[in-house]
Amino acid sequence: MSDKSDTIEKSDEKWKEILTKDQFIVLRQKGTEAAFTGKYYANKEKGIYHCAACGQELFSSDAKYDSGTGWPSFFKPISDDKISLKEDRSHFMERTEVVCSRCGSHLGHVFDDGPEPTGKRYCMNSISLDFKKEE
Repeated sequence: MSDKSDTIEKSDEKWKEILTKDQFIVLRQKGTEAAFTGKYYANKEKGIYHCAACGQELFSSDAKYDSGTGWPSFFKPISDDKISLKEDRSHFMERTEVVCSRCGSHLGHVFDDGPEPTGKRYCMNSISLDFKKEE
């Protein structure tokens, strides 16, 4: 888990000032963008994906792969302490939600059908991420 001293907590009103309406729906209200519509699902550039709400580094392009699902997919985070996993029983499904460990924003879900070496598919919403291209 992340160090509690760097945890970011804001009211919904403050998040609404910082995020776009669509970002707020996904990041703070656990929404999902439509498959194949996000700006990063087909991105092949080298760099780092950050939380769109707080800027924390989350995933490297080195762990990104084409899962065929229409969302950016990664086989591992940069570090396990950058994300938190939560049980999600919404929409009549049992899934594992992935949230930013610093600000608690919803990023997507993780599944056990990914490639080696982890066998994981971290299926993220593009709108939950900011990409910083490698210089």
